[in-house]
Amino acid sequence: MYIGVDYYPEHWPSNRWTTDADLMAEAGFNIARLAEFAWVDMEPVEGEFEFGWLDEALSILGKRNISAILGTPTAVMPAWMAHQYPETLAMQKDGTRIVWGVRKNNCFTSSVYRKRSERITLAMAEHFAQTPNVIGWQTDNEFGQPYCYCDECRGGFQTWLQRKYGSLDELNRAWGNHFWGQKVQGWDEIVIPVDDSTYNPSACLDWRRFFSWLNVSFQRDQVNILRKICPTHFITHNFMGLFKGLNYYELATDLDFVSWDNYPKLGVTPQIRYDASLSADVMRGLKGKNFWIMEQTAGAPGWATFGRNPRPGEIRSIAYQQLAHGADGNLWFRWRTCTAGREQYWHGLLGHDGRPLRRYDEAAQVAHEYHRLAPELEGTTIKADVAIIYDYESLWALDIQPGYSNPEGNNVGQDAIKRYYQALFRAGVNVDMVPPSADLTPYKLVLAPHLYILSDTIAEHLNAYVRAGGVLLTDCRTAVKDETSLCYDRTLPGKLSEMLGISIEEYEAVIGEYPLTMSGDLGPFTATHYADWVHTTGADVLASYASWHLADYAAVTRHRFGKGWGWYVGTVVKETKFYDWLAAGLLNQASISPIVTPPAGVEVSLRERQDQKLLFLLNHTEQPQDMVIPEGCYDLLKDIMCGDRLHLDRYGVAILKVG
Repeated sequence: MYIGVDYYPEHWPSNRWTTDADLMAEAGFNIARLAEFAWVDMEPVEGEFEFGWLDEALSILGKRNISAILGTPTAVMPAWMAHQYPETLAMQKDGTRIVWGVRKNNCFTSSVYRKRSERITLAMAEHFAQTPNVIGWQTDNEFGQPYCYCDECRGGFQTWLQRKYGSLDELNRAWGNHFWGQKVQGWDEIVIPVDDSTYNPSACLDWRRFFSWLNVSFQRDQVNILRKICPTHFITHNFMGLFKGLNYYELATDLDFVSWDNYPKLGVTPQIRYDASLSADVMRGLKGKNFWIMEQTAGAPGWATFGRNPRPGEIRSIAYQQLAHGADGNLWFRWRTCTAGREQYWHGLLGHDGRPLRRYDEAAQVAHEYHRLAPELEGTTIKADVAIIYDYESLWALDIQPGYSNPEGNNVGQDAIKRYYQALFRAGVNVDMVPPSADLTPYKLVLAPHLYILSDTIAEHLNAYVRAGGVLLTDCRTAVKDETSLCYDRTLPGKLSEMLGISIEEYEAVIGEYPLTMSGDLGPFTATHYADWVHTTGADVLASYASWHLADYAAVTRHRFGKGWGWYVGTVVKETKFYDWLAAGLLNQASISPIVTPPAGVEVSLRERQDQKLLFLLNHTEQPQDMVIPEGCYDLLKDIMCGDRLHLDRYGVAILKVG
């Protein structure tokens, strides 16, 4: 079990480094990430490398059995590069270059920038390949920005499209360029779409695909160098959870495992960390394996202003939530709060004064607990019966054309996923996040919310899953478009109609609210944002609209198909209780029984291997919680046998060995 910090020795006098390393060792830390922003310190003059300072820092850490991850420093170019090669700076929509002085300001297409990025990567790899305590690499830092609109990027986009489509006739067909007379007759006529709200949606979608591919190819150049020179070192990247600007499945392909940066929102009052849980499951789903936390909240975050300080016990709770969802490594960002620069108020485990106080002590507690737990955790992961399809291309297309307004201002597809995910979270079941092409046979229940882009191949994939006995839920704005973002010329939900037993001939954005009619004593529930006018062709109606003009149409349906069931939700429901009711019905339909029923505010997760089941219970609230648990459990943190009830203090954590 690796646990440690992100460390920037270049920010502090070298006579402090020994003190830092001693404190890390005393805390039980055995890993540090270094150098991901230190390009100018390692190459102060173009082509001249200085690694002595980093050698010294690594040696000090190594003498205390602290291993190191080195970051390729290409997220921040040196000033000399921007000065000598201004074409390496990304171009904005107005035709001006980004002004050097922040991070992530490079053009990924620039051959000048790519060659120099490869050169620093090669120099680092060759120099540190035999450094005893260097065990791995992080590529760049938080890929995803910026878009560049320079001529070199435009040419790269045109070449990428030529490879993708082969002919202009096919591109014109795929983009629907007969509309507005947008047919192109030469590859050099193609422009970069600069506005998602006005340009051709198909062109906008391909531009996003190209930019994602560009980041993947940039990383691949570094990975190829590192694999050749440092074959025994692992390679990872620090992803950003629910960031949707890149196809993370593709970015993860070349890596040994995924890492990500976890900064859950610390509200005025403690809140259930739904997004941190969802992010962890998305990250685990990128490669179908456990992940690391490369940056973990260590204090109040902030640039110009900062948020609240984590309360006593909250840093520990945040760490354990990630452990519960498959984290095999944890590094806090950062070791010590920096006294200079834009992140002066992004607080670390130590304050500006460098004293080891409460936050340090809490992290040390976690480190020592993790090391004690390591033998029990080894080889365990999440084995979920439920999957949610998480599709970046549908998210992109919904950014470009959401179809209905979303007062929260977020991506309508991600918000749809969150509504179902949070209900399953409250029900106490683990969830895998998977791509549309994933093998669905391991799952009893699959949800495919807002699967806006749906190829015929994937549609049949879903039909086959249900036909063979699976339970599938999908909802509004599913199967609307093909892979090139053209609307299907068929009645919705297209190839899923037979499986779902419905036909959708009309739909609308809801201005205001429509009451829903439910069977029994359920409700009242309210339709908001959007409504499909669902006509049933064999499906059972579970909810309908009370408004007169929709009286003949269904809002929620369920249909027997083959050996399985297809559920459909044709609207967005205002009340959280609706999604709890829905989750309960789906789990019952799929014969899934949570191992415990958690009280409100308590999170449940299960890590397991063939001979071991570890039940994680986390109290997200500041009120003590009592709950019923299976008999015969062993509390690994308290080192005691349990009865049939468990008490969790505020921010309390329990790990129970089941059976």
